[in-house]
Amino acid sequence: MRKACQSDLTDAEWSCLEPHLPVPKTTGRPKLHSTREIINAIFFYVVRGGCAWRLLPNDFPPWKTVYHYFRQWTIDGTFEKLNAVLREHLRICLGRNPRPSAGIADSQSVKTTGVGGEARGYDGGKKIRGRKRHLLVDTEGLVLKAKVHSAKIPEQDGLKMLLKSARAGVWHLKHLWLDAGYEGRGKRWAEEALSLSVEVVRKPAKPTPEKLARIWAEEWAKEGKKVDWQRLMPPKGFRVLPRRWVVERTFSWLSQNRRMSKDYERLCATAEAFIYAAMARIMVRRLARA
Repeated sequence: MRKACQSDLTDAEWSCLEPHLPVPKTTGRPKLHSTREIINAIFFYVVRGGCAWRLLPNDFPPWKTVYHYFRQWTIDGTFEKLNAVLREHLRICLGRNPRPSAGIADSQSVKTTGVGGEARGYDGGKKIRGRKRHLLVDTEGLVLKAKVHSAKIPEQDGLKMLLKSARAGVWHLKHLWLDAGYEGRGKRWAEEALSLSVEVVRKPAKPTPEKLARIWAEEWAKEGKKVDWQRLMPPKGFRVLPRRWVVERTFSWLSQNRRMSKDYERLCATAEAFIYAAMARIMVRRLARA
């Protein structure tokens, strides 16, 4: 019996997670390692701690065994299915409809490492060479669909890839919030091809220069109108954009996992699996406390 790690599943968290995991085969060689230990190694050590597979501590099952299950669950869609089931349960606990009707989409450009792999490019806007994580989230910030692709793909084309892959599983959406980067063919395609109501959330206007505000006030004063020039200037400092902050918070949740600080993966499918695993880790802890 190994010594428990700080990242291990509690009994309450395991009880929330266990019913939704694949049932072990009854034929063949008996399992030497429990599914709970495999989950502890993948979800709660590799994802959170960010270590390489070969650097898993000896207290866990062998890294080849852990990686075998991770790869198998990635291919058969277990991580995405688990994310969907936990999301529905959590929304019910929050008093929400398990099938959301509105969502927010956005992307995050992340650097890649020197391990090589597919679908890498340069994002000229963010000055980052790597990949983009495209997320579709509900109004609670829970991931509905994740799509990882080259950073050189524009936002409008990335949105098409994201929503096309999401149609099979979560197409009960009616409204979508986007940022100004999707203005144009991305927004138009979502409205025409998917019959979505799309709203673009724009940043506030740039502040009026103080010198210009004073000139305006002086000109109005000549006409007999007294205007406080300071009231002509928009408020200074950071302002939270409606709805946009929800998906930005989700990116922050993901970035708190060291495995997600960069894109270390050779395959885009592996990077997507880690997104679902990171969100499952967050949701199962919230369900255990509910």
